[in-house]
Amino acid sequence: MTELTDRDRAVLALEARPWRTQGAKEQAVREELGISATRYYQLLNGLLDRPEALAHAPVLVNRLRRIREARRAER
Repeated sequence: MTELTDRDRAVLALEARPWRTQGAKEQAVREELGISATRYYQLLNGLLDRPEALAHAPVLVNRLRRIREARRAER
């Protein structure tokens, strides 16, 4: 099992935060992680399939997996 990187943990931590205004998360992604929102969501989606991410943040990862599966089922 591979360890999560600091960036992996930062992506999960940012995703776990509540966002009050539209665009606040995307701004935080740019400012705190220095990446685009598109890249952020690519990284986050990849993390959802990793057992290390599940072990690190099980409630968050399971919730996001359920949302992802529901969206796939809608297609």
